[in-house]
Amino acid sequence: MVLSKEVGQLRRYRFPVLLVAFTVVMLANAAIMQLVSPVVLLALPLGIGSVIAVLAGYRKLSRVVERRADIPELARVRVWSQLRRGALLGSGLFVLLILLIGMFGGWQDMSWGSIWGCLGTAGMVASVAVTEEVLFRGVLFRIMEERTGTMTALVLSSLIFGLTHSINAEATLWGVLSIALTGGMLTTAAYVATRSLWLSIGLHFAWNFTHAGIFGVALSGSADAPAGLLRTTLSGPTVLTGGTFGPEASLFALLVCVVPTVLLLRRAARTGRIQRRVQARA
Repeated sequence: MVLSKEVGQLRRYRFPVLLVAFTVVMLANAAIMQLVSPVVLLALPLGIGSVIAVLAGYRKLSRVVERRADIPELARVRVWSQLRRGALLGSGLFVLLILLIGMFGGWQDMSWGSIWGCLGTAGMVASVAVTEEVLFRGVLFRIMEERTGTMTALVLSSLIFGLTHSINAEATLWGVLSIALTGGMLTTAAYVATRSLWLSIGLHFAWNFTHAGIFGVALSGSADAPAGLLRTTLSGPTVLTGGTFGPEASLFALLVCVVPTVLLLRRAARTGRIQRRVQARA
C-alpha cells in the first residue's frame, strides 16, 4: 500500500521529475561533448554512447516515473525508415537553404576541411539531436500537450526550445526566435505527424550534421566554427546569412522550413493526431 502510494506520488510529479532529469542530462552532455569535440577518437564513440544511454534512460524513466508499460514514441517498428526519411528531409532542407544563400551572394569562401573533423562532429550532433528531441518533444511537448492541446503545446515548447539557445555565445534575439519558428516547430510537427521521435531525431541530426559536419558553418550562435568536411564562410546582410548566429537566423531558413512544417501538421490533422484542449484533458 505504501509502495503504491509512493508510485502514485511519483507519477503525479512526472513532469518536473522528467524535465529536470533530462535538462541535467542535456547540460552535462553538452559540456562533455564540447570538451572532447576536438578529438575525433573520443567524440564519435562518446556521441554514439550518449545516444544509446539517453534513449535507454528515457525508456527506463518513462516506465518507472510514469508507469508506462509501452513507450510508443520509441517503438521499434519502422525505426530505420523513419530515421532515413527524417535524415533525407533534414539534409535536403539545409542544402536548399545554403544554396539559396549562395544564389543571392552570401558565400564568401568555401574550402576543404577535415574528414576526421566531420566524423567527430557527427558524434557530437547525434548526441545533441537525440538529447534535445527526448527533452523537448518526448517530455516537454508530450506532457504539455496532454494539458493544453497540440497547438498551444507546439507554440510554447518551440519558444522554450528557442530560448535555450539564447545562452550561446553569438546568440541574438532574432536568432533565438528564428530557431524556435524553424527548428522547434518543424521537429515538433514531425513528432505530431508520426507520434514517434524517430522522424524528428533523424531530421534534427541530419539538419545539424549537414550544417556543421558537411558545410562547417557556425551552428545556432556557437562561438567557434565546427570542424566539417568543408569550411564555409558566409558574408552579407544578416537577413540573408543569419549574421553571427548562423544560417538558421536567415530569412530563407523560415521560408525553407515553413512548407514542410505546414505539410506535416496537415497530415497530422487528416489522420486525427491533432488534440484539442478538451480532448487533451479528457
